Amino acid sequence: MVRVPRTLALPATESATKERLAPRWNVVLLDDDQHSYAYVIEMLGALFGYGQARAFLLAEQVDRSGRALLWCGPLEVAEFKQERIHGYGADPRIPSCRGSMSAVLEPVE
Repeated sequence: MVRVPRTLALPATESATKERLAPRWNVVLLDDDQHSYAYVIEMLGALFGYGQARAFLLAEQVDRSGRALLWCGPLEVAEFKQERIHGYGADPRIPSCRGSMSAVLEPVE
């Protein structure tokens, strides 16, 4: 008689069956009443590649609610996008404007 080795079926553990994904982060633009709609639309087009219609809707949202979600993804990319917003510069259309808009990073829950 030939013996065939048996394989043991081990119970699947949650950690073995779940993929471990990198945490995701939101880039949220904050309103400051120091930048024009034209500036926001221009910046979102230049930094995020958003078209005029999408950028306008986001400019309206940040003006209306004080914040707008711009992007979601890995922390390193979110930090890069935040730095680009902070480095975009002042709005040349508003003489009293002293610098770039602000954005915060928030973890996705």
